[in-house]
Amino acid sequence: MQWTASEQAFEEARKYIPGGVDSPVRAFGSVGGVPPFIERGEGAYLIDIDGNRYIDYVQSWGPLIFGHCDPEIENAVIDTAKKGLSFGAPTPLETALAKEIVDLFESIDKVRFVNSGTEAVMSAIRLARGATGRDDIVKFTGCYHGHSDSLLVQAGSGAATFGNPSSPGVPADLTRHTLLAEYNDLASVERCFEASEGIACVIVEPIAGNMGLVPAEEEFLRGLRRLCDAHGALLIFDEVMSGFRASLRGAQGLTEVKPDLVTLGKVIGGGMPVGAFGGSAEIMAQLSPEGPVYQAGTLSGNPVAMAAGLASLRKLKADPQIYPLLEARAKRLTEGFEAAAKEAGLPMVTTVRGSMFGYFFTDEPVRNFEEAKRGDNEIFKRFHHGMLERGIYLACSSYETGFLSTAIDEGMVDETVTAAREVMKAIA
Repeated sequence: MQWTASEQAFEEARKYIPGGVDSPVRAFGSVGGVPPFIERGEGAYLIDIDGNRYIDYVQSWGPLIFGHCDPEIENAVIDTAKKGLSFGAPTPLETALAKEIVDLFESIDKVRFVNSGTEAVMSAIRLARGATGRDDIVKFTGCYHGHSDSLLVQAGSGAATFGNPSSPGVPADLTRHTLLAEYNDLASVERCFEASEGIACVIVEPIAGNMGLVPAEEEFLRGLRRLCDAHGALLIFDEVMSGFRASLRGAQGLTEVKPDLVTLGKVIGGGMPVGAFGGSAEIMAQLSPEGPVYQAGTLSGNPVAMAAGLASLRKLKADPQIYPLLEARAKRLTEGFEAAAKEAGLPMVTTVRGSMFGYFFTDEPVRNFEEAKRGDNEIFKRFHHGMLERGIYLACSSYETGFLSTAIDEGMVDETVTAAREVMKAIA
């Protein structure tokens, strides 16, 4: 494949946009090389400005569960856009989408729409702090909850250390209220509670998707629920990625543990910018205008995003067999990857949850970020570029999750496995 037009486009973009991209991972920093600049999407495929065609396993990082340009979602967007893009006023579409979410999630009585996952998490944490009257929060190393200040932290030198900023521009005074714990390690959470005079909430990805795909163990989630109940803290599930991806009810369709607050995004926008947070009527009553915790947004609940999300969710509810079908194809894909790696003598472990999948070039199970970092990134880089050259578009970081859409059929999965076998053989 040739990427001459993309190389030129990237060089031009770098003159006007920091790094040439509007989100860092798109720059291919983890794998090197020039990112393909995309012209359009068609079902399972991306087509770049050089005319190269790829089977797309990124699907806009999750939202496009029905693939690119799904006719029903596309028509819903077009019909709604013809009536106006935004009003800054209530519309019936907001209530309709809210009702669909509330009907599916036992832990949600009411929901508030925002414009991104970052905004949803930032707002949920403010609500948790306001509802409990406490300042400290607990998050987990390797879990990403957006780029708001109090969540951009790195682990310090102790097991229960208050967070240090992991980005310039984030004041230490803001992150000193964030405690770091180890994913799937309940003892580290207990130490955080011992170190704090008042924890407002514990926020966790019940299916982590930003250290590769690493699901939380059931006993770990149960332990978080017990600790939060014992200390009067709220438990927040960040399901921006796993919501409507792992199952129709996200991770909550796979675990018995119920959180106090949930953050959502991705699929509920059908490809449009959207986020949401919800919880019990009692907690949500603390939110303005009912309560004192302030949150607002001019474009929140805009009709085009609501229409896209409503079309997407209604399609999912209408066909419950979508999830077992996509999971079967994801397992077919990852089992094919594992077999190819074994043939080539390369280490690999894989994970699947619904239509989400992950893989690491390591021979040890991955339960947390430290174990995820043991994966061989040099092999990952070579694998990624080899697959790209064969028309397979995979996540460009070993710490990102892959996604299937209904547009990716078994023949495409088999084509992908064949390409993987060729690439791994060449690497070996």
